[in-house]
Amino acid sequence: MRILLLLPFIALLWVPFYNHELPALFGFPFFYWYQLLWVPVTSLLIWLVYRHGRRQGDE
Repeated sequence: MRILLLLPFIALLWVPFYNHELPALFGFPFFYWYQLLWVPVTSLLIWLVYRHGRRQGDE
């Protein structure tokens, strides 16, 4: 489960992947909304890993 925590790190570290202006979302270029999208996704992943750890007894 802890491997999930590498997803945001890898996704945001690979800048050439999202260094584009299109597609725009609500007027925001792709560069910005892609990064902002990872904020709640990362929070969700951290919560899932934490919950799984608590269930397994890893505190």
